[in-house]
Amino acid sequence: MTSRFTELVIDCHDPERLAAFWCAVLDFKVIDRGEDSVEIGSWEPTVEEVVARQMPPTLMFIRVPEGKSVKNRLHLDVSPIDRSTEDEVARLLDLGAAKVDVGQGPSRSWVVMADPEGNEFDVVRTLHRPTA
Repeated sequence: MTSRFTELVIDCHDPERLAAFWCAVLDFKVIDRGEDSVEIGSWEPTVEEVVARQMPPTLMFIRVPEGKSVKNRLHLDVSPIDRSTEDEVARLLDLGAAKVDVGQGPSRSWVVMADPEGNEFDVVRTLHRPTA
């Protein structure tokens, strides 16, 4: 038997704030809340569905006392589905993201950003295909 990738856990100071940000970015919904945690996803996992096949992981935001101190060793990449990469970057800036420099250099095809608590993520190629 194998394991399934079911959650990606992100340490943070304010789980509600980050969950709201990422729900807006990914069109996810809150599927569970605890005293110091919020879980979001595009679906509500059941044991039967997880055992049957690999499903998209959920994101879990857990309150921790310490702050972020170095560049993330793991990050999310997001691909816009209904707009250009540039338009998506503008939307994410309006949601509270920031552009950041992690040493990626000037010639890149993606935009490095940070969520409201400074966790880096990339906006990569658009999947949007405009109709003629």
